[in-house]
Order: sequence, then C-alpha cells, then structure tokens
Amino acid sequence: MTLRVATLITRLEGGAGQLTLRGVLSLAAADIEPVIVAGSGALLGAAAAAGVEVITEPALGRAIDPCRDPRALAALSALLRERAFDVAHTHTSKAGVLGRLAAHHAKVPRVVHTYHGFPFHEFQSGVRRAAYVAIERRMGQFTDVALCVGTGVAAEAIRRRLVPPERVRTIGVAVPAGLAPADAEARDRARRALGLPSEAVVIGTVGRLTYQKAPEDFVEVVRELRRRGRAGRPELAGLTGVWIGGGELAGRVARLIAKHADPGVLLAGERADVPGLLPALDMFVLPSRYEGLPTAVVEAMACGIPVVATAVNAVPDVVVPGETGLLVPPGRPDLLADAVAYLLARPELAARMAERARESLGHRFEISTLGAALIESYTRSSENVAMSDGSVISG
Repeated sequence: MTLRVATLITRLEGGAGQLTLRGVLSLAAADIEPVIVAGSGALLGAAAAAGVEVITEPALGRAIDPCRDPRALAALSALLRERAFDVAHTHTSKAGVLGRLAAHHAKVPRVVHTYHGFPFHEFQSGVRRAAYVAIERRMGQFTDVALCVGTGVAAEAIRRRLVPPERVRTIGVAVPAGLAPADAEARDRARRALGLPSEAVVIGTVGRLTYQKAPEDFVEVVRELRRRGRAGRPELAGLTGVWIGGGELAGRVARLIAKHADPGVLLAGERADVPGLLPALDMFVLPSRYEGLPTAVVEAMACGIPVVATAVNAVPDVVVPGETGLLVPPGRPDLLADAVAYLLARPELAARMAERARESLGHRFEISTLGAALIESYTRSSENVAMSDGSVISG
C-alpha cells in the first residue's frame, strides 16, 4: 500500500529547503507518495521538475502574522483532511507549528517534525525565548518522531524537553554524491564563474543573508584581514570575501559594503550551482549566531576546503576544534578573523585539517542515508501505525 506523505515547509529554499527536497527525492524507490506543501521558495520549480507534486499555500509566511496565520492553519487542516495523508512531515518553525496543529485537527495518523535548528537562541530576550520553548513543548505533544539535524540539535531538544526523549532521532544533512577535493581546473572554473582573479586569496560562505547568519560579521572579518594584509601580512594581501546566497538583508548588507572604500566583499546572490562554486574558496568561513548543521559546511568539507566556524548548535558535530577545523564563539568577528588568519598562515596545517574532515564524513551524509532514516520514521514505532485507508503498518 502506498504511503501518502505531506511534507510541509514555510519556504523551500536555503539549507532547510535543500535538505527537505533531497529527502523527498530520496524516497523515489520506496512505495511512498510525497507531496510538498510550501508558502514559497526558490526550489519549488526544481521539485516540480523532478516530478514531485507541489502545493503552494500563500498564507504560509515566515513572519508571525495574526491575520494570515489562521487562514494558513485552516487551509492546511482542510488539505490534510481532504487528501487523507498517512503522514504529515513538517519542517522549520512556522510550518512546524501550523503544520502540526493542522495534522492534529485533521487526525493525520502520524506526525514527524524535523528540527533543522530552533527559533529560540541566546541573542533573544528571555521572554521571547521562553515563549518559543513553551510553544515547541506544546507541539511536541502532537509529534510522533522528532528528527534532529545533528547531535547538538537533538541534545538541545531533549534538554529543553521539547519532545519525549524516546521520540527523538538524530539525522545528518544530505550532500550530492561525487563531491571530491577540488583540483586546479575546478578551482579556476569556479573562480571564473564568480568573476574572481585566479591568484586571489578567497574566503567565503554560503547561506541566506539573515540575522541568523551574521553577514555583518563576515564583512567585518574581511575588512580586518585586508587591513592586516596592507600592514605587512603577505598571506592576506588582496584577500577577497564571497557570500553566496540571497535573503531579506541583501540590501542592507550591500549598503554596508558600499560604505567602505576597500571592502573586498562580493555578494554573489542566490545560486543553483553551489557545489560547483565551492572550489573557488581557499577557506570556508561560517559566522552564524545560531545554526542547526549547515549543509554548506559538510559540502565544503567534502570538497577538501578548510573550515573556520562559530561554535553553535550542531556545528561541532563535524568541525572538531583543532582536528577538522577551528571554532570561535558567535558574535566575535575579531576572533573569527584571528582563526582565519592563523590557518591561512599555516597552509599545511589547514590542508591536514581539511583532509581529516573529509575522511570523517564517511557515509553519514549521503542522500541514501537520509532516505533510510525518513522511511523508518514514517513506518516504524513502538506502536502500530494506522493508515488512513484502515490498514496497519507494524512497528
């Protein structure tokens, strides 16, 4: 019997969107019929082109909206009820709340939620953080399985008592097969695609231009490293920073860059060819304030690129300090610049860390691994799962 799965996400884009879409596509060989329900997203076209049914719900927006959110909840509840889905699988904070409530109202037999990260973090007020935690605990009552992207995320979900511990599962991100350390040809090709000179020292990152990702810290890191280059650090001379990705702060970050006479930062915008662009980088730099487990970090490691990142959430799953990269506290661009400069001055050490990082990935982040985890979450539990047609799948 075909299992009907509704995959709900606020915006099918960015790292969460990539992981969601790759998870759906990993189910192609299984007897599962997935449908993606999203408010918007740059990857909706790619999903439809791959043969996945896509339903757009315009009321499902990212920001809290007292007018639109009830409409979205009503629309999602009606959809889940009318289509008689066997599983509702929600992603991201807004769709996670509205989607799980809708699944509860529609009496969907099984509800799975993926925590890519959390809506609460240390840079919020205590009142807002407590409110978000309380909401997530309430939603945990309707959640049969919580898939946490990275052990740091899983541990936080358990520590915060968001979901009963026996319902928590840890998964990884999914990266395309065939990523390998970049050779000179791939490096030159990637730099031509970005309009970068072949001889430049290039650091870069991939992510949406949002508060979470701290793009202003990245700009500050590049400015500081270029200043050191002018002051006599030859390995930093002419350094260029590249940010791949768009987002709501694109205009503000562009204005910040334009304020400086010698910023050295290229905003490459939203790109569909990220794995092909990563070889342009001499170092991957993640300045995020909070995260789950970023797909781009794992892709950079698979490409043999040294990584310096902030020590947040599940990033230490893969960036082991002093072994597979360097970590610094979030919100400290000065320390991030120091760590980048340290490795750029020691290319042999950086290369050893990059090689250890690549070797450490193993099979954990293959798309087939994600597919197996999804199938198990949809079909296995300590209890029997009732299908909407009356049949039963035994756990």
